[in-house]
This record gives sequence, structure tokens and C-alpha cells, in this order.
Amino acid sequence: MASTYTHQDAVLPKIAPTPHRPESSRSDKVRALVSGHDLSHTAKDDAALKGIKVENLIGFSQVPLGLAGPLSISGPDFDATLFAPLATYEPTLVASCSRGCKAFNASGGLKFEIFGDGMSRAPVFVFANPGHAVIFARALPSYLARFAKWAESTSSHVQLQEMKPAVIGSQVHVFCSYRCGSAAGQNMVTKATKHACDMLQDACGTRYSIQDFFIEGQLASDKKPSWGNVKAPRGVEVMAWGTLTPESCQSILGVSTERLYWAQQTLKEGGIRNGQFGSNINTTNIIAAMFIATGQDPASVAEGSWSHLTSELDPVTKNLIMSLYIPSLPVGTVGGGTGYATQKEALKLLECAAPEMKGRLAGIIASFSLGLDVSTSAAIANDTFTRSHMVLARGERHSKL
Repeated sequence: MASTYTHQDAVLPKIAPTPHRPESSRSDKVRALVSGHDLSHTAKDDAALKGIKVENLIGFSQVPLGLAGPLSISGPDFDATLFAPLATYEPTLVASCSRGCKAFNASGGLKFEIFGDGMSRAPVFVFANPGHAVIFARALPSYLARFAKWAESTSSHVQLQEMKPAVIGSQVHVFCSYRCGSAAGQNMVTKATKHACDMLQDACGTRYSIQDFFIEGQLASDKKPSWGNVKAPRGVEVMAWGTLTPESCQSILGVSTERLYWAQQTLKEGGIRNGQFGSNINTTNIIAAMFIATGQDPASVAEGSWSHLTSELDPVTKNLIMSLYIPSLPVGTVGGGTGYATQKEALKLLECAAPEMKGRLAGIIASFSLGLDVSTSAAIANDTFTRSHMVLARGERHSKL
């Protein structure tokens, strides 16, 4: 049996007991690891740390939180004007996003649509040779119903959508995609897949001469950007879009729609020459800031880093239609960091602090990401990009919402 990591795996120093504290607490031992260092802004008392499942916990690291917006957004069963909480260290981010939101508001706001939802895990079965691997891969579809039943027995929220084998040498990598209800579902699918694979090996391991097993072989691209996550969602598949009128573009963004369109095409051309992964301006700025603010897994920004920004200029009206497509945005409104007090408040601010709001949260994140992209590209188009960063980053004045 493989060993399991626990909170006790880190070796902690021994602390001599005192009359007032006959037995030192684990938090005392952890703090002893950094004795001699000033962590007065980091350390919290035991009551504040209670219930947090992070190893060797000593406190909290603060991230500034700003409000971007407002932005009028409509989507499936949703129509609201919202401010977005952005956890960031970067000056200009909130101001720029807010400016983009203002421009879209003046042109009718943004819409979003959800196209799909999935969370993947890709276990590996090992065989003596490629021939045995091929035989197993061809037989695997006949076990689909049973595999789904085994996996779904681990949670009332997990549902197997797809099971697709890929033969790689003497191994069979099995791409499994699930729906996970309101959770992002990384841990949920790991548990479901492990149980189903254990049952599968019990049922047919001898028959197909399975020699070894790994819970993941990287076919799922967990916390990594990949073309696989572009083709099939690892998270929510979402698109946001809106129209900029020439009047709102000029008065708010300081540039004509024709000039903005030309700048965005120029940025796309440079990205193609550079081999850029995806085509956007800087959407991950918003994704990262909102992930931290709302309790998402920050490492899953990697999956969301691929997005596709499109611009279409109407030759008659000069309206600029913009859309942002994100194929894999791993978010949830329950589980993980969403349970912490500040993250709950952020989700409430976005009207997403409830089950069945995962798609809404993804749509809101995509919408504010589009707001930032239009503002950033406008700053490049009218040559204010450098000045705005120098002024705001140096604290010479404060941005206004």
C-alpha cells in the first residue's frame, strides 16, 4: 500500500513543557520553526486558525482587495449590475478593469453563455507489452456502465461524462471527465476515479494482466495549460461578449472603434508570431485576482490561461463586437477555499454564494476579464498604457471607480 501524507509528516521541534503549558500545542511547535523571525503581521492566535486544513499553519498572508466595476451582466437566469472583488498587488488593474466596464455599460452591458462543464482525471494501467495494452483499451468501453456506477457511488454530486482510453506504449491512459455539481471537483474526481479503478482491477485485473496502476498520468493536464483543456473543458466552458459603440469607445476609452480594432489585430498578429498560447490581452490578471478573492485554487489559473478574444468591426455602424471564450475555467461555489469568511463575502458580493452558481461565477469572471482586455488594448491604442502605469503605480494619484 502506498503511504499517505498527513499533517504529521513535517518534522517539528520538541518544546519543553512549562508549568503554565504542560503540553505544547502543535501551533507552538510550528511557530518554533520560525523563531527569531518577525512574523507579527502573519501569526494569528489558535482560535483564528481553527479548522483551516493547511499543514504547518502559522497565519495569513494579506493581499490587497479592490472593487472593479460596476458591470451590467446578463446570462442564463441572471441579470445584474455588479462590482468584482479583485485580490491583487498590481496598481492600475482595478482602474483599468473599471474603465472597460464603464465602456461596455454605456453600450448595453455584457452577456455570457455556458457551453459545458467538466473535471478530469486520467488514471494509467500498465501492462507487459503494447499488445496487452491494446487488448485492454479495446475492452474498456464494455465496462463503462460499471465504471460509472462505481465512480458515482462515492458522491451524490459526481457524474461520469466520458471515459476515453489512449494507448501509450505498454500503458493505457484513461481520460475520465465528470460533472461535479457546484464544486470545482478536483478532489471529488480523484476519489471517484480511484475507487472505480480499484473496482475495475478487482473485476478484470487478472483477465487483462494489469501489472501496475497510477491515479494520474498527466493526460488530464491538472493545473497546467494544454491543448487538451482547449478541446474538452477542465472546469466551465464559457463565453462573454458585448458591443462597443463608437461614442462610448471614444468618450470613455479615448480611442475610435476603428483604431481599437486595428490595435487588437496588431496584438493578435504579434501573438501568433510569438507562438502565444491562446489569443487575449491579459485575461489571467482578472482570473487570478478573482480566484484568490473568491476562494478558488490559484494554481488552476493555469487551465484558464488559454482564452480567445475576438473583435468584429461593423463597417456601417462602426460598432465593435467583442467576445472572450474560455474553454476551461475551474471554479466552484462550494468546497475548498470558498468556505473562508472573506471568500464567502466575495461570493455574496457576486450573488454566487449558493449551490448551482458555478456557471454564473464563471460567466462573471469571463465578463470582467473582457472588461480588462478592452481597456488594456485601448490604452495601447491611444498610447496611454505607459503613463497610466507610471502614474498609478507610483501613487501620484488614486484611481476612481
